[in-house]
Amino acid sequence: MSKTQTAYSFLSNITEQERQALRRLVDYTNVESLPEVWPLAAEKFGDVVALRSPHSKPEAVITYTQLAKQMQLFAAGLQALGIKVGDRISLIADNSPRWFIADQGIMTAGGVDAVRSSQADKEELLFIIANSGSTAIVVEDLKTLKKLQDRLNDLPIQFVILLSDEAPPRETTLKVLNFTQSMEIGVNHNFVPVKQNGDALATLIYTSGTTGKPKGVMLSYSNLMHQVISFGTVLQPNVGDIVLSILPSWHSYERTVEYYLLSQGCTQVYTNLRSVKGDLRQFKPNYMVGVPRLWESIYEGVQKQFREQPANKQRLIKFLLGISEKYIKAQRVAQGLDLNNLHASGGERLIAKIQASILSPLHSLGERLVYAKVREATGGEIKQMISGGGALPKHIDNFFEIIGVQILQGYGLTETSPVTHVRRPWRNLIGASGLPLPATEAKIVDPETKAPLPLEKRGLVLLKGPQIMQGYYQNPQATAKAIDAEGWFDSGDLGWLTPENDLVLTGRAKDTIVLTNGENIEPQPIEDACLRSPYVDQIMLVGQDRRSLGALIVPNVEAIEKWAATQNLTLDIQSDRVASSSTQKIDLESKMIQDLFRQELNREVQNRPGYRPDDRIGSFKLILEPFSIENGLMTQTLKVRRHVVMERYRDIIDGMFA
Repeated sequence: MSKTQTAYSFLSNITEQERQALRRLVDYTNVESLPEVWPLAAEKFGDVVALRSPHSKPEAVITYTQLAKQMQLFAAGLQALGIKVGDRISLIADNSPRWFIADQGIMTAGGVDAVRSSQADKEELLFIIANSGSTAIVVEDLKTLKKLQDRLNDLPIQFVILLSDEAPPRETTLKVLNFTQSMEIGVNHNFVPVKQNGDALATLIYTSGTTGKPKGVMLSYSNLMHQVISFGTVLQPNVGDIVLSILPSWHSYERTVEYYLLSQGCTQVYTNLRSVKGDLRQFKPNYMVGVPRLWESIYEGVQKQFREQPANKQRLIKFLLGISEKYIKAQRVAQGLDLNNLHASGGERLIAKIQASILSPLHSLGERLVYAKVREATGGEIKQMISGGGALPKHIDNFFEIIGVQILQGYGLTETSPVTHVRRPWRNLIGASGLPLPATEAKIVDPETKAPLPLEKRGLVLLKGPQIMQGYYQNPQATAKAIDAEGWFDSGDLGWLTPENDLVLTGRAKDTIVLTNGENIEPQPIEDACLRSPYVDQIMLVGQDRRSLGALIVPNVEAIEKWAATQNLTLDIQSDRVASSSTQKIDLESKMIQDLFRQELNREVQNRPGYRPDDRIGSFKLILEPFSIENGLMTQTLKVRRHVVMERYRDIIDGMFA
């Protein structure tokens, strides 16, 4: 029996609520490998639009029937070019329907794709091509090929396929085809079906490299199919539901949720950061997958609109939001879904229910006057938004609950395919990362001794389930360090379990800051609290082996300018990234600005639950350059690369503590 068949045994151990949810969905429990899904989806959904790319020229609109056919043609072309079962092909490209066709075309041909963004560093891409043993590469365009070309002759590359229709270069010893040429080869070649079992390697996803060289995570078909099958216990879409896609398609989080939603007949619309606000209104998505930074940007956009309202209207909005926050918190206690009061007595829950009832009319007024209009900015048709790739700040969670947009926070890593936990629509415990997916276990252990810890005790999170990777490619030492003899994967995260088995994360074990007094500080919750300030755009705590915490802060320049205007001052920040027409310079190091940020940091840090004196931020430095993918300070999934930031600003950090 294959691992895939073993994985499906979880269907006999799920709750009745989950079983009812799965009955509404297209059943793929007899499918062992991902390429088998698409012909079945084409039979079921036919002329339903599968993929739509409104910002490509020309706009791409592909039905399920067309999608399955194009995958097979791409696969046939690869076979004609000599690809055999198990051959590795590097897929270096970004979001587009052709990415999806290439990804599944490679698997359909029997190949294994090693995936990465075309925007990644040249040396990182060359490392992936070499480390994976790729014999062919599929790249975004000529620009990507030219970035790599001078080193490809040193590697065993037999051919290159461009996902664009640009003319292949003539001055190269490599065999280069564009997308249309490769598809024409497929038209003239008989496709040979490949039967893969669940144990077969499907893809290599290289870790983002927040530390050290990237490692190739080996995901099998059973890993991926576990996600496709089990995600039905979380989302139950209807055929034709709209999914707005913005995260990198090659990343495991976006990728596997795409696989699931497309397996159920949804229509995926590709967007980007520049177009997302307009696309939300135009396409009115039912689902969206994102990271905390995306929800924060939507939140900030709404807050900006609030700040532009007349003063009396601002006061009304603030009053209604305050009432609604009390209302949702009372509702949580009444329903037994308050993370800070999990053991509320019957009396406490009754009092909370009465309080919610009293506040309900004012909350309904807020719905009529404010929240319904805010939802229009998201298209007004959102069923659920799935959040992963980092902790969701509490004020963001609260805000979306108030306005009636349900965010389901999830958790997982590339090494876990990636989803292990996710909040459910019927148990959306704010502040937690949700219940485990079927057949998934979490164990909390002491970080030093690895001894199991009781419920509600914080420790290191270990994970086990059918979605755990096969290992790191050609790196048995790293694999043995990550997965123990019993199959438990060391997540590197700290957290605890509720009595109902919800996972609550508290920080990264390796991100822990140890002060000279021996106190361990988890930076993420404090950073999340500071982000509540409208003047803080990004923040990273520092302080390892120091007497107190410090912080690097990217300020919200627009908010500071508005504040300066209220003080009858104008702001001139000397930076080529900031346009200003002001006449009076206020230095970011000036006492007024420093006092403003000191006041903001003290308030937000001290108001967070569980505040300790050691949580106080002592020194801080304002920097104008944002942490971004482009400058190498964030990963592709928008996580701060802490070690890179530390190195970049080492002199400034040392100066903060001098």
